[in-house]
Amino acid sequence: MKLCVFDFDSTLMDGETIDFFAEALGIKDQVAAITEQAMNGELDFFESLQQRVALLQGLRFSIVEEISQNLPYMNGAKETIARLKKSGYTVVCFSGGFRVATTYAKDILGYDADFSNVLHHKNGTLTGLVGGDMMFDFSKGDMIQRLQNILHVNRANTMVVGDGANDRSMFAHADTRIAFCAKPILKRDANIIIENKDLTQILEKVL
Repeated sequence: MKLCVFDFDSTLMDGETIDFFAEALGIKDQVAAITEQAMNGELDFFESLQQRVALLQGLRFSIVEEISQNLPYMNGAKETIARLKKSGYTVVCFSGGFRVATTYAKDILGYDADFSNVLHHKNGTLTGLVGGDMMFDFSKGDMIQRLQNILHVNRANTMVVGDGANDRSMFAHADTRIAFCAKPILKRDANIIIENKDLTQILEKVL
């Protein structure tokens, strides 16, 4: 058994889901600035997530769903996942973003499971609250250890792919650590660095 874990935003998907939501409210620049700081490791991820989601209060959930179902997936995402699965990998998505996007993308891109966060909504409108599996800086590292135990996979057979500071915790538990168009803080912990927006380049490195 082999395990590959992908980040979602700016890895499997070309962009940050929350920035697309913010654009619908006319506050993209404000939210994107917080996202950038969080991905660079300049802000605590939990605090930054709460700040950004609070700014989305009042957005209709139907708009959230529509945006989530029309996100631009990264070049080569579907093909890369298919090849990895054919080579014996269980492929999973961890996202500090939102299940409304990652679960929809699962059947399109072909990964086996997704772990992410849930935007709380009432009466069809976002409340500005959030909860879920990937709320903290340590969440991805915590979850990957649980999966390794369940699947009986060691770190030698684990590959991780991400771009931002909140991916560091899962990088600590994998021998193959791919920084994909990543922030400098993550590149320091990687042993494979890919600078082009083409996920199929992973296949050349690992298969």
